[in-house]
Amino acid sequence: MGLSLATAERWVERWERQQQRYAVDREERFTVIADVVERAVEGRSPAPLVADLGCGPGSLAARLARRLPYADIVGVDMDPLLLELARTHHADAARYVDAVIGAQGWTDALSLGRPLDAAVSTTALHYLAPDVLERTYRQLADLLRPGGVLVNGDHFPQDDRALAELAGHVGRRHAGRGHAFAYEDWDSWWTAVAQDPELADLLTERRRRQSATAADCEVRLSVAAHERLLRRAGFRHAGVVWQYGDSHVVVAIR
Repeated sequence: MGLSLATAERWVERWERQQQRYAVDREERFTVIADVVERAVEGRSPAPLVADLGCGPGSLAARLARRLPYADIVGVDMDPLLLELARTHHADAARYVDAVIGAQGWTDALSLGRPLDAAVSTTALHYLAPDVLERTYRQLADLLRPGGVLVNGDHFPQDDRALAELAGHVGRRHAGRGHAFAYEDWDSWWTAVAQDPELADLLTERRRRQSATAADCEVRLSVAAHERLLRRAGFRHAGVVWQYGDSHVVVAIR
């Protein structure tokens, strides 16, 4: 049984506020990602094909759909609860796929049918172990057309520990000025979700999957490390196009 639209709207709105605590200048980062994709698909025919990796409740997919209403967007995530929120609240933004990024056969589950023009992700790929991440980058390079782009918005630490601490401080100060810490945090959001009976079955399935898989490793590689992996994976260009504190948008061109 699907969720009611009212329930999905309520929890997605709370998700949007909660995420402002973590993603430095989150809305600007989304805008930059959309800018890059818009430029990459300019003049493409037929409709550009875009994959949103770790789409969650559809935050980035919805923004891309508003910017590029003519694009075909495929959102992929392994979290059944977040996917159902996306399917209900952002139903028209994308086609949503339940798959584990980096797992055996995950690219087949996307059922693309043609090369991707762009793949995007935000605050998701850092959960992949380095060997899985490199394999995933190679798979994405194979899926993208020549000239296609991979755009990843996330927090990447500096290799220098002192600079990493300073970049984190800059980000926290920026979030504080925007009153982001007035909102509930990640744990509070999930605790509240657990009190909603309409989400009970989805939450049970989420917990079942978590218990059946290894715990998230959350390896934070530096930008330089990601650039090396991307070039080894077959991307011709890789680098930062936007940064605030330790929040970056990294672009790789096939």
